[in-house]
Parts: sequence; structure tokens; C-alpha cells
Amino acid sequence: MADVTFDYRNLLEVEGGLTGRELEEISPRLRAAVGTLLEDPPGFMRLPRTREHLEASLEVAERVRSDGATDFVHVGIGGSALGPMALHRALSHPFYNLLPDRGGPRLHFAENADPATLSGILDVIEPEGTWVNVVTKSGSTAETMANFLVIRGALAEALGDFGYQARTVVTTDPEKGFLKRIADREDLVTLQVPPEVGGRFSVLSPVGLLPAAVAGLDVEALLAGAARCVEELEEQGAEHPAVVGAAMHHLMDASRGRNIRVMMVYADALERLAAWFVQLWAESLGKDGKGSTPHGAVGTTDQHSQLQLYMEGPQDKVIEIVEVREHPRDVGIPGAYEDLEGVGYLSGHTVGELLNVECDATRRALTGAGRPNATIRLGSLSAENLGYLMQALEVQTAVAGALYGVNPYDQPGVEAGKRITYARMGRPGYRA
Repeated sequence: MADVTFDYRNLLEVEGGLTGRELEEISPRLRAAVGTLLEDPPGFMRLPRTREHLEASLEVAERVRSDGATDFVHVGIGGSALGPMALHRALSHPFYNLLPDRGGPRLHFAENADPATLSGILDVIEPEGTWVNVVTKSGSTAETMANFLVIRGALAEALGDFGYQARTVVTTDPEKGFLKRIADREDLVTLQVPPEVGGRFSVLSPVGLLPAAVAGLDVEALLAGAARCVEELEEQGAEHPAVVGAAMHHLMDASRGRNIRVMMVYADALERLAAWFVQLWAESLGKDGKGSTPHGAVGTTDQHSQLQLYMEGPQDKVIEIVEVREHPRDVGIPGAYEDLEGVGYLSGHTVGELLNVECDATRRALTGAGRPNATIRLGSLSAENLGYLMQALEVQTAVAGALYGVNPYDQPGVEAGKRITYARMGRPGYRA
């Protein structure tokens, strides 16, 4: 059973917080948004209950692992990378690639079109034992295809054309696109990105499931947590806490001018989750002059770099803390320097205890300073809890789109830059 809770008390009880009347006034729109979401579910709502994607991903992952692969390179950008990276960072050992007994290949993410990073991946992989997974629905994403072509060249040189083809997975649209044509031409292993699922909502499709399964993560539990979120949404409707959160964040922006949403995660393992959420919220809602700006932060690290701004800067932010009650591992603090009052007091405590105390201290300090904040609590960093949370945040984003009056599933603002890039790089049909 997933253990994820949402605490919005400090959006209501803090000075300048929302009122019950405001929530009552927006409730008809909230119910309508949820009704649409349940009556005509968008693609991401169906993913947790779609067994075929899970089974196909597990089958390919088993091929990779049983082949004795030394390295697995996941090539993608944006929604094709941030979700898989969030899963891996949250649920794998923090130094997974350095473990001698990790049980699977090392994972590498070729995301940005940065020659230093790509060269670094080529430096450390063993081409004879490398599999590559290229992820893009269209097959024309410039950064992804450039990275793929470089890695393809290295594998073809080391393994020959047949060897390269046997170690290449294509995750793309099942019917169309340049990558689909390449896969058909070269008889490559293919997984589907459902046509009705956009990249930033695709983490629970083969986009995220395959690399997670290759790393040995419990993808069954991941989907079970997400399915539990959908079940609770069907039971609770507009009362589901993710939906209530959509209303609160929208109202904080629309009626209080708090148009910056800071997701401050109190676990290093969740840093990429915050990055994934930043894309989800920004690209889904930032349209027609509307939307709030998401920002990721990590506690306690950013207490020493950003908290001063949150405490005493402009009153334009909502701070959303993500707290983990039980950490996967904890470390006791040994006794030493008891004669130094500024150090000795730490003896007998644990590092996990310190992290959670600092989390609570930040929450209390923000509240005392009249700074609205919310908390998402995870009982533990489990696959089931992470699946629930990611599904809930996708639901919240979709509902917020309805409240803002924008389409949360398109991204017209990024297309202009793509067209300019295509023209500058010489793609036929774009020179004008």
C-alpha cells in the first residue's frame, strides 16, 4: 500500500493564506475538471493499468541483462530522459555504476547535446558489451538523434552492423516517425511510446519502465502505486489531495500573485524528481501568458543557498517540501569533541534524524515568517510510493491546466526554436 500524504495546512493557516470561501468558489470548476479526466481519460491515466507496456519492457530488459551487458546507454531528452533519470536516482544506489555487484549493466543517460558529456560516455563504456536505447516519438529530435548517431557509429565500429543492430532498442511511436522507419529498415528491437501520451507524461510507459527494469528496479510496484492513485481519484473525485493541491496552487498564483512554485526535496535521491516535475509543470501550463514558474531545490543543501530568499525575499513563492520519513539507510553520528558545545551535541543522533529535523525546522520557520508552504510526505523511498507520487503530480498538472484554461498536453512555445535549429543545421524544408 502506497504511503504518500499531502499536507496543505500551511497554505490555509499561514498569514495571507487561502480561505475556505475561495476553495468553495472554485469547487465547481474543480469537479468539472476531474469529471473530464475520469470520463475521457488522457493517455497517461491509462498507463498504470496497461500490462502490455510492462510485459514488453520486462522482456527487453531480460534480454539486456541475460546478454551480460556491461553498459546500457539511454538516449533521450526532456520527457524522454527526465522521468527515467528520476526513477534511477530515487530508487537505485547513489553510486550504482561503481558497485561491483550491482546485478546489471551500468546506466548512462545521453541527454543534452554536450560533446564533453557524450565523449565521456564513450570513454567509459565497453562497446563490445553495450546496449543503446534511443527514445523519441518523432525520430527527428535533433539532440537525441545526434547523440544516437555518434553512439551508433561507435557500436557499429566495434561490433559491426549486425552486432550493433542486435544491441539497439528503439522506443518510439508505433506507427510513424523517422525512428520508426529506421527501426523497420534495420530490424531493431522496438518498444512503443503510446501516441496519446506526451513525453513529459510518459514515465510509466516503456520510456521509463525499460531503463528501470534494466537497473533491476521493481517496476511492478511502481505501476501498482500509480494504479492506486488512479483508484483513489476515482473514489474521491475532487476531494483527492492531488486535485485539491491543483486548486490551491492555482489560487496562490491567480489571487495572491505567488507565481513561483518551489519543490524542495529533502533527499538527494529526489533531486531528479524535482527536475522532472519542473518540466511537467512548466511545459504543461506555461501558455497564453498563464502558468506559474516551477523551481527545484534540495534540502538541506539549499537552506544554505536559497532559504534566505524564501524567508525574506519577495512574497511571490509557494514552497512545497517533499519529506521522507524513513530513509533507505541511516548513519549514526559517533561521539567526539564533547568538550566543544558547538559540535558535541550531535553525538548520539543520526544523519537521517538531522535531515528530518532540519526539514521540520524549515517548515516551521517559513510558517512563522508568513510564507505559505505545503508538504508531501513519503513513508519511504519505495517504488510504490514513487509511482503514486508521480501519477498524482501528473493528475494535479492536468487539473491545473483546466483551471488555467490551457491545453496541458501540447508545447507550441518550443517549436519555434526547433524550426530555427533545423534550418541552421541544414534540414531539408526548413531553410526558409
